[in-house]
Amino acid sequence: MAHAVMLRIGDFTVPSPIMLAPMAGITDLPFRLIARSFGCAFAFVEMISARALVYQSKKTEQMLSTVPEDRPLGVQLLGNDPEVLKKALDKLRRYRFDLIDFNAACPANKVTGKGKGAGLLKEPSRLRDLLKVIVADAEVPVTVKIRAGWDDATVNAREVALYAQDAGVQGLFIHGRTRAQRYSGRVDYGIIRSVKEAVAIPVIASGDAFSPLLVKKMFDETGCDGVAVARGALGNPWIFRSIPEFLESGLPLQAPDRSEVADTMTRHLDSCIDIYGEKIGTILFRKFFAWYTRGITGMKPLRDKAFRAETREQMVASIDAIR
Repeated sequence: MAHAVMLRIGDFTVPSPIMLAPMAGITDLPFRLIARSFGCAFAFVEMISARALVYQSKKTEQMLSTVPEDRPLGVQLLGNDPEVLKKALDKLRRYRFDLIDFNAACPANKVTGKGKGAGLLKEPSRLRDLLKVIVADAEVPVTVKIRAGWDDATVNAREVALYAQDAGVQGLFIHGRTRAQRYSGRVDYGIIRSVKEAVAIPVIASGDAFSPLLVKKMFDETGCDGVAVARGALGNPWIFRSIPEFLESGLPLQAPDRSEVADTMTRHLDSCIDIYGEKIGTILFRKFFAWYTRGITGMKPLRDKAFRAETREQMVASIDAIR
């Protein structure tokens, strides 16, 4: 198999080079458990605000909840105040995460406007100083997530990566787009390759990992050590089964039939209900209903119905209609 290399980040061995990236509002416990049931071997909880963690927001505590089968597991922190980050790391100790990632990639205005996330790409030396604080304080390996740069005029991922390596991080995640591109336009495989060639630490690439073929292209074109799947896993947990199969055999796996899709949706719904209660769990599942049914023709009336569902029974009626 071309890419079955064990990935080591510091003293942590990542069980697979294909992992689930953190996505705000998406990679909660039910989502991760479904992904793991199809072979996802390493995942992150949703991005966590260091400040919200320090102020013990109830929502943040819920975002950190996990179970024994949801392992190994990483956490991604967002922030830009060294003192707040130190306190957040202190709070994280009792959760026993395997990896701490620092976010310098989130493109959202409300994040970058405060000089956090991708906003830090404009200040590589400040990012390095923050990373030094985290590395000095963390009990597990530290990684950083960056982008190609702030915009086309300031593509500085290679420089930022060298600053990060200098700060002592033991791995680097890179999304091959600039902040200005957000999630549109093309992924720059060349900039990922230049980062991989510049640093001595593992580089995990992300961006457009929508299919086994595109993941293979990412490995081939960048020489990266791993690929983090984000939007490619929405409504498609099977991707964690099909990528390794494809990398090994070169043959595409057959897409799941409608009844497997419906069974998986029901399991995901039940997991949401177990964790959040029936009404909230059902409402939270609505967006996943839309993702799971993408590409199936004639779905609009069913989606409309699913988006009004407030009980398990109502949602299951829409799911069963797919079979």
